[in-house]
Formats: sequence, C-alpha cells, structure tokens
Amino acid sequence: MTANTLIVLVGPTASGKSAMAVRLAMYYRTEIVSADSRQLFRELDKGTAKPTEAELSTVKHHLINGHSIHDPLDAADYGKEARKIIDEIFRRQNMAILCGGSGLYIKAVLEGFDEMPAIPERIRQSVVSEVDEGGLEWLQKEVSRVDPDYFEVVDRQNPQRLMRAMEVYRASGVPFSAYRKKSKLSLPFKVIKIGLCPPREQLFERIDQRMDDMIRDGLFEEAERLFPLRHLNALQTVGYQEIFGYLEGQYDKTEAIRLLKRNSRRYAKRQMTWFRRDASVSWFLPEDWNGIVSCIDETISGDHS
Repeated sequence: MTANTLIVLVGPTASGKSAMAVRLAMYYRTEIVSADSRQLFRELDKGTAKPTEAELSTVKHHLINGHSIHDPLDAADYGKEARKIIDEIFRRQNMAILCGGSGLYIKAVLEGFDEMPAIPERIRQSVVSEVDEGGLEWLQKEVSRVDPDYFEVVDRQNPQRLMRAMEVYRASGVPFSAYRKKSKLSLPFKVIKIGLCPPREQLFERIDQRMDDMIRDGLFEEAERLFPLRHLNALQTVGYQEIFGYLEGQYDKTEAIRLLKRNSRRYAKRQMTWFRRDASVSWFLPEDWNGIVSCIDETISGDHS
C-alpha cells in the first residue's frame, strides 16, 4: 500500500476552506491544488474569493490564475490536469491537499468521467433556438424534467451548463448525470475527505459579509470591465450575472446587491446538497482545528497499523 494521502477539503462558499487549507498545508508541509471552477481564471478576481496574496505566498497553490476565460476548461479536462499535478506533488512528499467548493471538479479528480457523446450541430442549434424563445425559465424546467439529479446540484443561473445537459440528453437519450456515474478511477493514493460548514445562520451572515467586502473591493468595477465578454461561459455565474443585469438596466444597484447575496446563499445550499450526499466526508466546524487534525492523523495511523 502506498503511503501517499490526498486530503480533500470541501464545503460551501465562505465556510473558511482557503484559510484552513493553508493552515493544513503548513502543518503537513505540502501544497494545495484548487478545485474551484472560477479561481482558475486570471481575469476573475473580485468575484471569486481567491486566496489572499499572503495565503498564496505562504503556501504553494496550483490551478489558481492558470487559465484565461477565453480558453475555458471543462470538468473532465480539469480533472486530468489536477491529477497530473497531484502526482507531481507526491513525487516530492507523501501528502497533498485538494481544496474547493466545486463538487463536479472534485468528482472529476477522484472518479473521472465517461467520454461524453459528440453533439451534432443541429441539436446544438435547436437547443439555442429554444432557449432564445423560452428563456432561462424554460431551460430550467426542461433540465429539471429530463435530468432531475443534475438539476438538484447545478448552478441554475448558468445557462451554459443547463444547455450542455440538454444537448447531451438529446444527443444520447441518456441524462448528463449518468455520464458522471459509470466509471470510477482506481486511485493510487489514500483519500481523506474533510468538510467545513458553520451553522446555517452564521454561514449566511458570512456570505453576506463577504459580498459586502467584494463590493467594497471593486466587484462592480471588475464586472463592468468584463461586461463586453458577458457571453463567455466563465462569466455565466453567480457574482457576475447579477451585476450584468444591473448594467443592462434591468434593475437598480440595490436590487443587484440583493440578488448577489440571495443567489450566493442559494449556491451554498446547492453545494451542501452535493457534499452531504457523500457519506465519506467527515464534517467539522471551521474553527475545530484539533478535531480536523486528529481525524486526519488517526485515519493515516489506522491505515498503517
């Protein structure tokens, strides 16, 4: 049996994952691989809650700022890239940390994906035409109908992801979620999953406070600079879409801020829905350092006894 161990640190947005990952990486003298679908992109700063400059300089982080929004990375490609980096870390030390709130990206690393079907252009155009006519609400209802498992956890405000699910279903007759379940990788290392989650009310307060901080730090100004690129897949996401609606004149700034906070809370709920399905995650309050380290050390020592 190999002694290599991957600590997978998960939880909803604003639960304290980045700070905990840095602390664990310092304690175990290792490096962090980000599993966040937006922190990948160098152009997205204010709306993605990347680790601070101090955190980035204290511990080596991977897959943060390494890609451009003009060259998007899907979950399957991310998984391959992340596993390659994890393998490289294991050549240097016997522990690595995978940290993030993107359940699909973590699944891509730990399980991989089956090959997705090719999408005929006529199906892609058909879906685009129907979305143009029926709007986001129609798209949400259709994905809910044909793939309820995926709809339960997907970012429902992201039309690109919903359209992808519709395309796959129409091209193959099989729900998109089914392609994520068939094949599992055989991993050459031990996995310990740690989840962070404050009490619900505290989490929502932290989300609201984080959004206030992002706005103060220039989120609206960043979104305004990115506004001409709002059609790109990387920008079809909570934290930017709400401001784009304001910039398009659909509502005022006060309403944009209300939507930013509401949709961030909804996103956190969906993240928890995803992670709570995994019985192998050990859950802790973000401040329970001793409990987290004891869980990791006992699991490792138990494996070696």
